[in-house]
Amino acid sequence: MAEYWFKPKRYGYGATPVTWQGWAVTLGTVLAIVAASLYLRLTGNSLWTLAALLLFDAAVVSTLVIVSYRKTEGEWRWRWGDR
Repeated sequence: MAEYWFKPKRYGYGATPVTWQGWAVTLGTVLAIVAASLYLRLTGNSLWTLAALLLFDAAVVSTLVIVSYRKTEGEWRWRWGDR
């Protein structure tokens, strides 16, 4: 039996964490983005630094979306509440 970390949102599109694993993945994503932003901010202000930051952020957020999609109980679709 698969253990789900996320559940579909009641309103809108996507999923929300419901277990400690889901919250840990979400918090880890936020901390990785903040740490990379602070590190690259301290190392310099160039166009290449900004490009590296954007590429890293895109990779981390894409990973979060894939993990949450695979670990969600139910499908991702637009929802209008309890209808």
